[in-house]
Amino acid sequence: MKTRKDTKTGILDAAEVLFASRGPNATSLRQIIGKAKVNLAAIHYHFGSKESLLEAVLARRLVPLNAERLALLEDYERTAGKRAVPLPKVLEALVGPALRLSRDPGKGGERFMRLLGRCVLEPDEKIQGLINTQFHYVLERFRPALLKALPNLPPEEFFWRIHFLVGAMAHTMADSERLRDISGGLCNPDDTEGMVQRLVSFLNAGLKAKS
Repeated sequence: MKTRKDTKTGILDAAEVLFASRGPNATSLRQIIGKAKVNLAAIHYHFGSKESLLEAVLARRLVPLNAERLALLEDYERTAGKRAVPLPKVLEALVGPALRLSRDPGKGGERFMRLLGRCVLEPDEKIQGLINTQFHYVLERFRPALLKALPNLPPEEFFWRIHFLVGAMAHTMADSERLRDISGGLCNPDDTEGMVQRLVSFLNAGLKAKS
């Protein structure tokens, strides 16, 4: 017999699969009910609405991801004391956990990255709001460390480069398998730590480039 926890997890799993493959707006509660093998009352009991269900699906992966990012940053800040945390360390704390999640099948990495990609492209204000809330929370915490590591970067230039940083990170998370194909197997996206270090080096150079 399923417990309430099992039922809730089953609904989240089913919704994540369908949202990732069809997109949130193209997925109906009826489809989620069918895949999760529950009734509508179970979804209303645990989540209340499809919008709240999508928020829970995103939070299930993003909350622990962001907690890991912040824990790494805080550890680097303790080590640095009053000095600025070196920029590569700040970047590793920001992009490392995300890239590791994207390559972790045990945490639904590939599927969740596909879902995030669909959410970013959905022309829906509510969905964009959910994504922006999570991103702004992380950016606000990382911004002081980034600014301290880049003391001479003008504010306008800072935000342009953060925009490019997010784009490079998102593309690497969502489409790293393409790299294997276009390199003829020379580049191995399964080398997660190598991918993290290469992206950190690339972003470090870009953020420090003369404006």
